[in-house]
Amino acid sequence: MTDVKYPITFTGAGPGDPELITVKGKRSLEEADLVIFAGSLVPEELLVWTREDCECLSSASMDLDGMVEKMAEGYRAGKKVVRLHTGDPSLYGAIDEQMRDLDKLDVPYNVIPGVTAAFGAAAAMKMEYTLPEVTQTLILTRAEGRTPVPEGESLDSLASHGASMAIYLSSALAEKVSKQLAAHYGEESTCAVAYRVSQPDEKIIYTTLAKLPETMKNEGIRKTALIIVGKGVGGHNAAKSKLYDATFTHEYRDGVEKA
Repeated sequence: MTDVKYPITFTGAGPGDPELITVKGKRSLEEADLVIFAGSLVPEELLVWTREDCECLSSASMDLDGMVEKMAEGYRAGKKVVRLHTGDPSLYGAIDEQMRDLDKLDVPYNVIPGVTAAFGAAAAMKMEYTLPEVTQTLILTRAEGRTPVPEGESLDSLASHGASMAIYLSSALAEKVSKQLAAHYGEESTCAVAYRVSQPDEKIIYTTLAKLPETMKNEGIRKTALIIVGKGVGGHNAAKSKLYDATFTHEYRDGVEKA
């Protein structure tokens, strides 16, 4: 045990490509003595940034108590401990409960954000979620399954806005998702299934909401995929932003009209 102590670092791994981790996240792995990674989701290729003498443990078989105690033990021993989460830790990362337990143990921590799969998918699809005068809102959500959602946040309720939407953790609920989205976007609306974004076996599949369950079944996709819907999916939109309009002025450019 040493008198020098380092806060636990919750690091976002990004969507899977080892090069899509942030510079700060990469540095945290390079300096780590112990990495506890979400083994069911974070590809082991991310561990390429760790030292040979770094201890790397998958949390796939750990429960919350065991995981927190392992982090606390590392902290007390003066180790630099990284808890490596897929995507960005703030989205479906279950970090709040880990932090609450670390607080009870007086173990400090910090968080390094990461690239979430919705943004990795948009890059792969070469699309923009926020289109001028078409939609200016992106909803990140999940369908209700074994994990309930709060009243007012049902997929049916959120879909009524017609905004761009990226639906996480819902691949096994394709039938339910299809029906709820089709009621608002229309059965023939194009949607996308983004499977294992940024990884070697990535697939981006375009289909309609009516055919979504059949498409996912035929492709054998039941996990590690996003369902994406909105007016920006499946092609470029004719709408143009004011930002690059020659007549639109701002502090860096004069024009004919004033903003």
